[in-house]
Amino acid sequence: MLWLISILIDMLSIPHAITGAFIASKLPHPALYIPLTIGMHYLEDWIPHWDVGTGLSSGKRKRSTAIMLELVELVICVGLIYYFFRGSDSNLVPHIWMGALFGIVPDLIESPRNFLKWEPWFFKPFNKLHGSFHHSTHNIIVGLLPQFLVLVAIWFLR
Repeated sequence: MLWLISILIDMLSIPHAITGAFIASKLPHPALYIPLTIGMHYLEDWIPHWDVGTGLSSGKRKRSTAIMLELVELVICVGLIYYFFRGSDSNLVPHIWMGALFGIVPDLIESPRNFLKWEPWFFKPFNKLHGSFHHSTHNIIVGLLPQFLVLVAIWFLR
């Protein structure tokens, strides 16, 4: 069970998932929103940010601490998606949740390498691409500010 939880840990899932849900709410056809949602994940990772996994590779954060932070974050993420999109047309609801899931797919693909030290050969090109975009910062305030601004912008644009 611990390994399953650990594969979810990387960048804060909240802005990625909400961005994916937002895109899916505006473009409710998977052929349109899935590639756009995944592309936005890479653009969001390009902006320096803080995440619950920051410090794992250097030993400054224990895996158990990151897992606990991620569990709390995922609960908040589900609650925020529900709160942001609760008034949506019921026909859009599956698209919104699917968009949220695809918003975190690059992190899900990268997580086995980061936490299990296992990387299937077919994940390597995706992980290399993801790594070329990913910019973390240890400064929690500087790192959370752009993520907060993404959420505020989506709140007003929805």
